Amino acid sequence: MTSPSPRSTAETDTPAWLQRKERGSLAMLRFMTWLSLTLGRRLTRPIVYGIALYFLLAVPAARAASRGYLLRVLGRPAGWRDMYRHILAFASTIHDRVYLLNDRHELFDIRVFGEELLPAPEDASGGLLIFGAHLGSFEVLRALARKNARHKVCAAMYPQNARLLNSMLARVNAQVVLDIIPLGRLDAIFTLNERVQAGAWVALLADRAVGPDTHLQVPLFGEPAPFPLGPFRLAAIVRRPVYFMTGLYRGGNRYDIHFERLADFSQTSPADREATLRTAIGRYAQLIELHCRQAPYNWFNFYDFWKEPSRAPR
Repeated sequence: MTSPSPRSTAETDTPAWLQRKERGSLAMLRFMTWLSLTLGRRLTRPIVYGIALYFLLAVPAARAASRGYLLRVLGRPAGWRDMYRHILAFASTIHDRVYLLNDRHELFDIRVFGEELLPAPEDASGGLLIFGAHLGSFEVLRALARKNARHKVCAAMYPQNARLLNSMLARVNAQVVLDIIPLGRLDAIFTLNERVQAGAWVALLADRAVGPDTHLQVPLFGEPAPFPLGPFRLAAIVRRPVYFMTGLYRGGNRYDIHFERLADFSQTSPADREATLRTAIGRYAQLIELHCRQAPYNWFNFYDFWKEPSRAPR
């Protein structure tokens, strides 16, 4: 069976996830952050339930995306309760991010699986890349790293997405800004490579792309889905091992962090790079599906993920 060919988005195309306007206002975010830190997690949780209900009722695009995804993962039509649980899980992780950024680790029951697959603390062979997805909480990884001080963990991200939210959360802990590598800039690859070679663990979400990028269609829940090649080509350039990570929200105050080996580009020859890259993307999609089935309400891509990027609505 031949491998599917990569497809490239046109330069004028904007990814669907970037077309979703950021809702809320700076004043409201400031108030919610202040209220959360002042009253605490338990007393402000009812507000989160109300916010999730508002989005369920007032944002039909998110509701439609939720319904389409849940049909695939649950194998049955999703009802209103399913969609509410889905949106509530997302709202809960956003709420918890305030406390995680504020180093309130004692509020959470964080369990780690697959940590033995990672290099030992005394390993001086260099840094690595950690690929996550919009699946569960990515912030819980950085919170764990700040708590244990095992390795320096930097996050590479596109500032175009959730600029309002991220700027507000940076007010909670200004230190977090220093650990961010902004992607989409000319010097991003040099900064990222510099951090990795210095021994840092650089984490990024690899299931979305910004602007024109080449995508590879690979199966996800039995249907072809477009995954950007950019993050994996980046891994091939810096020639470091790549691990998959997800921080699944399990309800209440519990998060399960899972690590899996994804690929190792450190010893890959130029002739084998393309094949290794394609294999890595296929395994990445498989791991996403595996963990989605374990925690189906943790998928936070609230747009039609299976739609061709070049046909995203303008």
